[in-house]
Amino acid sequence: MVISNNLPTIGLVGGIGSGKSEVARILASEGCLICDSDALARAELNNPTVVTQLQQWWGTGIFDEEGNIDRTSIAAIIFRDATERKRLEALIHPRVETARAVLFATAAPNTRALVIDAPLLLEAGLAPQCTHIWFIETSETIRQMRVMTSRGWSADQLARRESAQWSLDRKRSAAHDVVRNEGDPASLREQVLKLLGSIPATL
Repeated sequence: MVISNNLPTIGLVGGIGSGKSEVARILASEGCLICDSDALARAELNNPTVVTQLQQWWGTGIFDEEGNIDRTSIAAIIFRDATERKRLEALIHPRVETARAVLFATAAPNTRALVIDAPLLLEAGLAPQCTHIWFIETSETIRQMRVMTSRGWSADQLARRESAQWSLDRKRSAAHDVVRNEGDPASLREQVLKLLGSIPATL
């Protein structure tokens, strides 16, 4: 699904915990319209049609005590079995794609750029939708600290999830630009604004 407008579209890629969401927040503050694909995917896990399908596949063990989808249980299934992960992606990704198209269709005339923040942007074949792809580069040590603090993940959990994605070298080579994020907010903002300023407002 190619986005049909004349706005530049920035795709954000990088390792887990690299700070893609922080870059997206800076871009949002500069008038960009952000598509948080993770948020859209989480919303789909509340869709009755999706819930019914997941229950048919994996049974009632995927629900928490309140009867909602337990994302930890889902993660345990899909990161243990690549076939199940691909089956879930085939169910969720088209729905996220549709929601993204609807969101971007609402872009105001003064929108600076569209931004796709998606963990599997390259793996899902979204690169052709992006006029610019930025790789957010962050050391493994910092990324491990971030996911331990924010998500409670161990280094092994981080490695297991990243093994389901393209390697960092492959992502970096697919990008047009690199943003280095080593924990200095001022430096990060300066880099983001410089790159954004180099992009024509319309194509």
